[in-house]
Amino acid sequence: MRVLFLGDIVGSPGRSAVLRALPSLQEEFTPDFILVNGENAAAGFGITPDIAEALFEAGVDAITLGNHAFHRSEIADYLDSGKPIVRPANFPPGTPGKGVCLLEKGELRLAVLNACGRTFMDRPYDDPFRCLDELLESLDTPARILDFHAEATSEKIAMGWYLDGRVSAVLGTHTHVQTADERILPGGTAYLSDLGMCGPRNSVIGMDVTTILRRMTTLLPHRFEVAKGPTVLSGALLTLDPKTGSAVGIERLLRVSGE
Repeated sequence: MRVLFLGDIVGSPGRSAVLRALPSLQEEFTPDFILVNGENAAAGFGITPDIAEALFEAGVDAITLGNHAFHRSEIADYLDSGKPIVRPANFPPGTPGKGVCLLEKGELRLAVLNACGRTFMDRPYDDPFRCLDELLESLDTPARILDFHAEATSEKIAMGWYLDGRVSAVLGTHTHVQTADERILPGGTAYLSDLGMCGPRNSVIGMDVTTILRRMTTLLPHRFEVAKGPTVLSGALLTLDPKTGSAVGIERLLRVSGE
């Protein structure tokens, strides 16, 4: 089983980069499933139903979210529509949406999970470790991929070891900077601290450099704006054993366009 997972899509430039690249990525890698993190897809914060639908129509099989999952109020009902879009499972009980979805193509089955870390994050999320323990007990498919949306590398690495042998892959998102620590852990779980982003390359994690520098050097509030110019497309290609769920390969993907 081959799974292509693209990192955080940032604003219109990121969406355009993904939609433009998907046909060639499908031809080059022939993935069975395509996953994306879409939590920054709407002008850098959140996602809308229209954007989600455009991604699904282009061939994306599932969308994961993160701490900006509910930045756009119109997404709440959509998360309960049955579409393969998941918000972090460790949001409080009663929050719209779900933390896992099941994808099926022929005999292939893949569970896609989403959770938020707590270290240096903006909200007091429920314990992701115990939350995922409970969620995994409810799954009967061996192929399972977790998008762990977290800030601290240490927390991501800890989650990789915690779930080693219980999921096919633990892939980090949120920092928008792709790491170079891909590996397969002893129990058969593929790990990467951060997939990176799909968005403007000449930016500060997708945002306009001038705006960010003004905010950092003056400490005055300035509205974040998505940058323009060349784009970067980041992610990873996984190869999984569909019978056992173990990872047999992980390869980072990093493409630049528009230069």
